[in-house]
Amino acid sequence: MGSSRISPSATETRARLSGPAAAVEQVLAQTDLRGKTLAVALSGGVDSVVLLNLLKQLAPRYGYALRAIHVDHGLSANSVRWAAFCRRLCRDRGVPLEVRRVKVGERRGIGIEAAARAARRAALARARAHAVALAHHLDDQAETVLMNLLRGTGLRGASGMPVRGTLLGKAVVRPLLAVPRTAIVRYARAHGLQWVEDEMNDDSSLTRGYLRQRVLPLLEQRYPRWREALARAARHFAEADALLRRHAAMPPALVLRDQLAERGLRAPTERRLADMLRQLSGRGARTAIRHDGVVLHAYRGKITLERPAPPVQFAPIKWSGERRLRLPSPAGELRLRPARGAGIDRARLEAGEVHVRQRRGGERLQLDPARPRRTLKNLFQEAGVPPWWRERLPLLCCDGELVWVPGLGIDARYRTAPGAPGLVPEWRPGDGLSQAQALVFTRFDRGA
Repeated sequence: MGSSRISPSATETRARLSGPAAAVEQVLAQTDLRGKTLAVALSGGVDSVVLLNLLKQLAPRYGYALRAIHVDHGLSANSVRWAAFCRRLCRDRGVPLEVRRVKVGERRGIGIEAAARAARRAALARARAHAVALAHHLDDQAETVLMNLLRGTGLRGASGMPVRGTLLGKAVVRPLLAVPRTAIVRYARAHGLQWVEDEMNDDSSLTRGYLRQRVLPLLEQRYPRWREALARAARHFAEADALLRRHAAMPPALVLRDQLAERGLRAPTERRLADMLRQLSGRGARTAIRHDGVVLHAYRGKITLERPAPPVQFAPIKWSGERRLRLPSPAGELRLRPARGAGIDRARLEAGEVHVRQRRGGERLQLDPARPRRTLKNLFQEAGVPPWWRERLPLLCCDGELVWVPGLGIDARYRTAPGAPGLVPEWRPGDGLSQAQALVFTRFDRGA
C-alpha cells in the first residue's frame, strides 16, 4: 500500500536531499564491503525503501553484491501484502529478495515487542550475506536511548545503536543512523518512491508507540532538538563504555599512567609507578599518595584522585532558623529548603535546640524505622563513603540527637509526615572540598 507523493522544486530537492545520500556514502566509504554480499533488511517502510534505493545506486562504486531480506512477523493482517510489496519492489530493481517468516509469541517477562525483535534478529543473522544493512535512523536512535534510560540501563544500553556492529555474530551497518526521519521522507517523496505504513508503529499500547503518540510530542514542544541531544549523549556513553572496557583489558600500570596523563599530571618514573601501585593495591583504606600536587586514594576497587583538601575543624554552630547557615571555611554552608511532606519535620526541628557539628565518634542514626539505630561507621561503610571524607561531613543535631548526615539521610524519627511542613537539608562544600569531590575519576580493578 503506497502513500501519495508531492514532488518539491528542484532547488529544494538539492538543498534537502544531501542528508540520506551523503550519510550512506560516508558510511560505505569507511566500511570494507568490496567483493562481499550486503543484505538490506527490507520491511517495506519508508526508511528501508530509501536505504535499498541508495545502496542499489552505490553498489557499483563500492563493489558489493546487494540483496534484500524481508522478515514477516505475521502480527498484522497486512503482513502478506507487505511481503508482496517487497517482492515487487526488489523485482523492479533487480535485487534478489529472501523472505523469512517467523513465529512471534509473547514470551514470559519480555512482551510482544521484545519477542518480535528477538525473532527478527535471529532471522537477519541467518541472512545469506556477509553483512546486513539496517535502516535505523536518528529518531530510532533517540527513542532507543530514551527507552533504555527509562528502564534503568547501564552504559552499554545508554550507548544506543552503533553505526557498525554485530548481530548474533553477523556484521551489521546502519548508514542512516545520523539522519532524521523527516529527511528520509523528503528523499522518498522527491524520488517518487513508494512504501507501506505499519500501523503497529503508532500503536500506543506498545512502548515505542506510546512514546511516539503521548510523550514525544510534549518533549518536542519544550526540546525541539531532543533527538540530536539524545544521540549526542549516546555517543558520550559509548565513549565512556569503550574507555572502561579498554582500561579493563590494560595492565594496572598503564591504566594509572593513562589517567594521570589525561589530568595533565607529570608521569611518574617506572620505579615510582610500581611503588604507587603496590601501596594502592594494599588493604589500607586510608592510603594517601601525593603526586604532582594531587593525592591518590584507593577504596573498594576504586582509585580516586583529588586536590589536597585543607583540614575541616570547627566548634558546634547553633542554627536559629536560617535558610543558609555558613560554616567555617572550607566546610561551605548548610541549606534548608522549605518543602511540604518532605525532608525534616520543621515543627520538631524549630522546637528544639539545633546545632551543626563534626563527627566525634559513636554516633548512631536510624534510617529505617523498622530497624534499630546503627553506628555511622557501619552506615558509612554500606554507603561506600570513603574514610577520608567521613570526618569532613557536617552533622545536624537536635537536642543532642543526630538528625541528618550528608550522604546517608534523615533519622526516621525526624522525617516529615505526608503533607506536613518540612525542611530539605543540603550541604554545599566549600571550594577546596568540592574540587576534591569532582576529581574522582575511574574504577580500578586491583586484581587485573
